[in-house]
Amino acid sequence: MFRALMGLVLVGTTLAACSDNNVGPNIHAGEAAYGAIPAPQGEPTVADYRIGALDTLDISVFQEADISSRGVQVDASGSISMPLIGRVQAAGRTAPELADDLTKKLAARFYVDPQVTVSIASSVTQRITVQGEVEEPGIFPIQGPTTLLDAIALAKGETENAATRQVIVVRYIDGKRTGAVFDMKGIRRGDFADPAILARDVIIVGHSNNKQIWHDLLRAAPLFNVFAQF
Repeated sequence: MFRALMGLVLVGTTLAACSDNNVGPNIHAGEAAYGAIPAPQGEPTVADYRIGALDTLDISVFQEADISSRGVQVDASGSISMPLIGRVQAAGRTAPELADDLTKKLAARFYVDPQVTVSIASSVTQRITVQGEVEEPGIFPIQGPTTLLDAIALAKGETENAATRQVIVVRYIDGKRTGAVFDMKGIRRGDFADPAILARDVIIVGHSNNKQIWHDLLRAAPLFNVFAQF
């Protein structure tokens, strides 16, 4: 019985050393992964936040109270309405990007060197989905800069059977579905950058069959010890 137990341990060790494959051929990996879903440049800031539909903005034009507006809501199509300018696309832009666009439009016809500031007054909750081998899979609200490790933390971390080197992020870019795989273990060690997660991203933590076999074997080991006494 002892030999049988040791044989199972050896098999489990061999299986645990093998690599799992949860990644399809169309998923970006390595440097291509960061090309598709990049890491933040420097420390993430609120300026990186991209305006979404139904967000509320404060728009200030220096010394021009008549066209400054507070509580401007982005409509469902992603646009806002400004005095003199009319409708302007806001969704998908950062606050500085929108401010630059408003500045150009005002300078083109109405003002000399206008100074426009845009700030996010309130943000409608944006969501990401975390699936697979995490403790609490689900849909989670995010506000402000979020990274892959942040997203996994929202789901209470990965399970013991997670394939931490095969964590997939799915994102729609220009209407097309794009996926990239990341090594979460390497990210935690500091070997790789922590990619930025955006609203509507889907994070899928792969399952390791080899880890599961190994853990099942460890749990079964005490039973073999009991039988070995007879």
